[in-house]
Amino acid sequence: MPKVNKKTLNLRGNVLDLATPVVMGILNVTADSFYAESRVQSVDQAVDQAGIMILEGASVLDIGGYSTRPGAIDIDSEAEANRVLPIFEALVRAFPDFALSVDTFRASVARQAVEAGAVMVNDVSGGTLDPLMFETVAQLGVPYVLMHMRGTPQTMTEHTVYQNLVPDILFEMQEQFLKLRALGQNDILIDPGFGFAKTPQQNFQLLNQLESFQSFHAPLLVGLSRKSTIWRTLNIRPEEALNGTTVLNTIALTKGAAILRVHDVREAVEAIQLLNSCRSAG
Repeated sequence: MPKVNKKTLNLRGNVLDLATPVVMGILNVTADSFYAESRVQSVDQAVDQAGIMILEGASVLDIGGYSTRPGAIDIDSEAEANRVLPIFEALVRAFPDFALSVDTFRASVARQAVEAGAVMVNDVSGGTLDPLMFETVAQLGVPYVLMHMRGTPQTMTEHTVYQNLVPDILFEMQEQFLKLRALGQNDILIDPGFGFAKTPQQNFQLLNQLESFQSFHAPLLVGLSRKSTIWRTLNIRPEEALNGTTVLNTIALTKGAAILRVHDVREAVEAIQLLNSCRSAG
């Protein structure tokens, strides 16, 4: 397996070992996320779903209250916070030692979520939509997922023109990465942003060249789960895209992915286990 220099994350005093890849389960506290099965509509449902994902082998749960599917409806920061904060409070009570991440591009929501128990911030905008995000995360002292996106969730499909796809993305991410480092941010994860300001063909090209992102010497987080690149290519529905997800996740693992962000935890855990068994057999 390709190597990266950084193999651990400091989750507010707890160490997450990434020497073997791990799984991040998705909990969407929204009514319009593209995959209906990932949506939770109540605190009790969130706790139940979280319990299942933990039993299936998730190492982190990622909770988001803002749908980032193409063309999603915009909501303000207060509405977003009102969606996710009760979920964090309930999950901390139910699973006090489990790692929780907040999926937000807003510094105010990130701060409130960390105060409520989150130990990681997953920002789909890579700091481009809130000028206070980098400073806030550095102050909070939690790992930060730097993802590549252009525009906003509402406009990103209009920003898919690149002179040279992977070098352009690396250049844009490096600028943000160096800003974070200058602020003293230690734990940074790199997410190339599959599906965000990228066409299906570009997503396949990105996956094919995923090793390029190891130049950051930071863990790679990959989010391919049930995305339109899979179901549009196969002419199926998102509900039928689990097999395709597993195939692409396995390819990502062979190219150095350290964290798989998924809707279906058990299948991702199994892919990691089988690949590791294959490699250890020599």
